[in-house]
Amino acid sequence: MKRRFRLTRSTDFKRVRRSGRSYAHPLLVLYAVKSDQPDVRVGLSASATIGNAVRRNRAKRLLREAMARLLPLTLPGTELLLIARSALPEADLLQTHQALETLLTRAGLLIAVHDS
Repeated sequence: MKRRFRLTRSTDFKRVRRSGRSYAHPLLVLYAVKSDQPDVRVGLSASATIGNAVRRNRAKRLLREAMARLLPLTLPGTELLLIARSALPEADLLQTHQALETLLTRAGLLIAVHDS
């Protein structure tokens, strides 16, 4: 994911977590808040409760790839925080993608794509 699509500062993470609405799934938690920026910005978090560095990095890689596939379909002007849960490192990319898609749909952030 390109840098312009990322939340990078600790203050951004705290603001999204404090003022955003949360949506939970067994694999991850999504916090979403409207933004004045024209792009979608995403932050990823995997705490020490996930496991060692290998497990945390795998969780973040899965989240990053799943979000990269859904980014073009996500409503612009939104800031998202994706927090990995302990079951995520055992999941595969398809399960992660489906979980993220479910949460984005529940949050009303996916742009409807109709096949003609």
